[in-house]
Amino acid sequence: MTERMREKLDALRQKYEGLAEEIGDPAIIADREKWRQCSKEYSDLTPIMEKYTQLQKAETAKEEAETLLAQKQDEDFRELLKEELAQAKVDLESLGKELTLLLLPKDPNDEKNVIMEIRGGAGGEEAALFAGSLFRMYTRYAERHKWKIQLMSVSESDLGGFKEVIFMIQGSGAYSRLKYESGVHRVQRVPTTESGGRIHTSTATVAVLPEAEAVDVHIDMNDVRVDVFRAGGNGGQCVNTTDSAVRMTHIPTGIVVSCQNEKSQLQNREQALKVLYARVYERERQAHDAAISADRKAQVGTGDRSERIRTYNFPQGRVTDHRINMTWYKIDDIVDGDLDEVMDCLITAQRMEQMEQDEENT
Repeated sequence: MTERMREKLDALRQKYEGLAEEIGDPAIIADREKWRQCSKEYSDLTPIMEKYTQLQKAETAKEEAETLLAQKQDEDFRELLKEELAQAKVDLESLGKELTLLLLPKDPNDEKNVIMEIRGGAGGEEAALFAGSLFRMYTRYAERHKWKIQLMSVSESDLGGFKEVIFMIQGSGAYSRLKYESGVHRVQRVPTTESGGRIHTSTATVAVLPEAEAVDVHIDMNDVRVDVFRAGGNGGQCVNTTDSAVRMTHIPTGIVVSCQNEKSQLQNREQALKVLYARVYERERQAHDAAISADRKAQVGTGDRSERIRTYNFPQGRVTDHRINMTWYKIDDIVDGDLDEVMDCLITAQRMEQMEQDEENT
């Protein structure tokens, strides 16, 4: 461990101990917002402090073993000490890497809610059905994490798939887990419409946007053209009878958002504005990242929607993520929302790349 890293950890420990006192302070408890903020900071620092405590114990074990080995001991005891010393060195290396990962700067959007957009790509009706399968996969994943799902806009295909579906997932850490899903997803399977049993390849595009608010990005409503029109497709008694659907066009960027899922025009305006804020914020964020470094590219991919990121091969029962070259032979579990193992591998790969970049910059 470097001296700079130890100084940083010691400073964080002082802050951690100070937060522990503040959480129990009646004056802080009386201020709900202040107490919530302190509690969150304390919770964020807890895993770092736990690892640091383990590392210090490993350092103590190493020092004690070395001290005893320097003294005259019988051979059996020396062998035992050598084993303890070897284990302590292994623990120190492992804990040092884990602490380095924990200390890396976090994405400021990680705790935000997520707006997800899924669109059928190449493959016609089968692509739309695959888009429906992805929608179910993500909603099941959200349910496993007890996150709230809010449907924002739907355009169904003839066979019950989705030409496009836009929805929000609300919950702590939703963006931190789902942000790696942006890109082109490919499926290889025998469609229900295929009588000859041939395997078809289709695609669907997924976009994952952090929910943005006025404090994140400024949109002058004078630059937004709002059109209302009569909603189409399946729906309640208001569909096709009132001008409840809303289309917003952000003139400076050309971004267009349509929402018609709600019965009232006001609700559709609110939903459309949320999506518009998220898309404009994402565009500004990407432009900012590109300005910092034109060739900056994360280990797990750029998140570009044109980038193929994953293949779901049903005949072989496998799911392959092409960014990290990993394959899982449990496709039924994954499409049923059991995505944590996949997400964990992507997060680890991204943070390892981030750590390597940090070391190079240092």
